[in-house]
Amino acid sequence: MKRLNTIFITFMVALAFFVACKDSKSTSIKIGISKIVSHPALDSVEKGIQDELKEEGFTNITYDLQNANGELSTAASIAQKFKADKVDIAVGIATPTSQALYNTLKDSVIIYSAVTDPVDAGLVKSYKAGEKNIAGVSDMTPVKDQIAFLKKIKDIKRLGHIYASHEANAVALAKVAKEACKELGIEFVETTVTNSSEVKQAAQTIADRVDAFYLSTDNTVISAIAAVADVAKAKKIPIMSADPSSAEKFEVLAAWGFDYYKMGRATGKLIGRILKGEKPENIPTIFMTDPSDVDLLINLDVAKRLNINIADDIKKKASRIIENGKLIKK
Repeated sequence: MKRLNTIFITFMVALAFFVACKDSKSTSIKIGISKIVSHPALDSVEKGIQDELKEEGFTNITYDLQNANGELSTAASIAQKFKADKVDIAVGIATPTSQALYNTLKDSVIIYSAVTDPVDAGLVKSYKAGEKNIAGVSDMTPVKDQIAFLKKIKDIKRLGHIYASHEANAVALAKVAKEACKELGIEFVETTVTNSSEVKQAAQTIADRVDAFYLSTDNTVISAIAAVADVAKAKKIPIMSADPSSAEKFEVLAAWGFDYYKMGRATGKLIGRILKGEKPENIPTIFMTDPSDVDLLINLDVAKRLNINIADDIKKKASRIIENGKLIKK
């Protein structure tokens, strides 16, 4: 009997040790992801998050993938759903959804991604640190460099810019673009929209007064990029976009910006760090600063149609070129 008791006690001790040694990768994790709208860039962030966490060995995550379809009221409802479901981590892809999560969730960790200015959006007080339950990744884009790049390709005098008046990131980028145009000697012609259905009319309103369109990482406008492309084609004016992920299939002359799939991977890596025990308040805002994070797309077919010559040095810098209807990746 004593021998059996000894064996039983030894077994129980071993079992307790095994349970104690289980790490975060073996604990059930519930992650809710809310994106403001579905378009290639934000879809790529969503996929990058999942791929990164899978590669890191987190095989027990349950995802709740939600799309607000551009509606702030829907973003708020999704946040309430995540609160009721008690998700462990809530991810906001873009500023409006991140703000909705921040305003609603108090007991879950919040991760923001593809947020242009998290300080201006009220998510964190400083880029140098997160807050108690929130940290994330910014997609602050080099606006002045993008406009200067367009001016190098075509000597523009008036630049048209369409942006969503209800998106904090879009408003912030519009201010940066306006200042950049002032410094570059370009007249800035702006118009605003409140939803994607207004984008085509907005483009038509200013098309006769501009030499080119500049599109920032504005989710409302980018989700309706086809409408801008239609107007630009009819008026024979070029488009410079800050979102290469959404530019491949449309009549965009050039697109220079972040690889949003890589941004998703960076977001997934951040989530992994938190799941392994790091505190959000100790993690500064992550910016995509590596040259490999940037993507430049040049559409030579559009350039030819607009009688714009693309210099060889610019072609060499491009990571993707469209010519004769074919996409060439470098």
